[in-house]
Amino acid sequence: MQNFFGTDGIRGTVGKAPITADFILKLGWAVGSVLAEKGPASVIIGKDTRVSGYLFESALEAGFLSAGVNVGLLGPMPTPGIAYLTRAYGASAGVVISASHNHFQDNGVKLFSNKGLKLNNKTQQAIEEKLSAPMVSVDTASIGKAVRHDQALGRYIEFCKSTFNRAVDLSSLKIVVDCANGATYHIAQNVFAELGAEVIMINNQPDGYNINLNCGATDTKHLQREVVKCEADLGIAFDGDGDRVAMVDHYGEAVDGDEILFIIAKAWDAKGKLKSKTVVGTKMTNLGARRAFAKLNIKFIEADVGDRYVMDEIKSNKAILGGEGSGHIICLSKSTSGDGIISALQVLEVICKTDKTLHELKSEMKKFPQTLVNVKTNGKLDLDNHNSLNKALRTVNSGLGKNGRVLIRPSGTEPLVRVMVECDDADLAKKSAKQLAKALKS
Repeated sequence: MQNFFGTDGIRGTVGKAPITADFILKLGWAVGSVLAEKGPASVIIGKDTRVSGYLFESALEAGFLSAGVNVGLLGPMPTPGIAYLTRAYGASAGVVISASHNHFQDNGVKLFSNKGLKLNNKTQQAIEEKLSAPMVSVDTASIGKAVRHDQALGRYIEFCKSTFNRAVDLSSLKIVVDCANGATYHIAQNVFAELGAEVIMINNQPDGYNINLNCGATDTKHLQREVVKCEADLGIAFDGDGDRVAMVDHYGEAVDGDEILFIIAKAWDAKGKLKSKTVVGTKMTNLGARRAFAKLNIKFIEADVGDRYVMDEIKSNKAILGGEGSGHIICLSKSTSGDGIISALQVLEVICKTDKTLHELKSEMKKFPQTLVNVKTNGKLDLDNHNSLNKALRTVNSGLGKNGRVLIRPSGTEPLVRVMVECDDADLAKKSAKQLAKALKS
């Protein structure tokens, strides 16, 4: 039995197995069949703005209907919006057609339980077993029905606004918002403008092909230029499916997920709202953030990379806040999944309440210089027994000493090995990362 699920659903290049119309059709049937074993079932399906979403939306819909499962169609909707609406509509599961921060050539499927959480391993295993079995449709009288939820957009906008302290006024802020030509393009402006901010929108004209193209949370250069040009107070960038956020201060300096997590954690801790006085990060979390949390006597928990693993640690440690440097921030007291808009709203509330700029808030944490190099691979590498890599590692670790660290890991979503080096010397971090990347290729 093949294992199709990665760290964040099923993802790949469109037209190459498994991201083909016939597989996605069977996936809908397989998920629907598992859900239907517990009784009458329904799902909602949303997507980001990439052109292949039309194809896979239809394929999934047909698969679910053939399993006797009713379908609610949302159209373009951020991943966290689908997590929320799964609960709001009382659906058995939520389905997201997206490849997140990847470019339009890729696509994939993410799944949420009826509680708006990523599926557990047991359910994924049951789906994998169905995928290995022949596809058999229910009888004609039992075929599911489909409807389009026209009010979904407004419901999610109101939900986002409900997580913000309405006693706080955003009218003093001028914000540039970069939607990555993705799923937040028709939502973000409404949320921030209706809360009083002056909003300048960029990259909010999706054409099916420009999602995440030189814009958004994974590439903030355009946003950085626009913030300075417009003399804005700050900028906010989302990725293609809206579960990541990056920010830019009024100097045009980028503010990443580790810094955003620190700003929220410090503010919540000061109010006594940081449950268990604990924050969850990942193996990639910057050393500067870890030391800043320690100074505040906030316990830091390290999870494996991936918002799913961050969520597992949040729940097992009875915490409410966690995130990644990439911009996945989970505010569990506000939402059941990482939500770029909701995370940004928490930072805006801190700015308004403290009367500090984003630059001042992020400067309260001294970030260690970090270099990340992605090394393309043709298949899985045995990192533990890679002789040239291990030799280079010994040399690098000796040079870094106690003021730096190395992390080498295979990507869970792409054919890459990620090499990360951080230390208090930016040049040394860069040199060391290049040295390790070169060893990996040899």
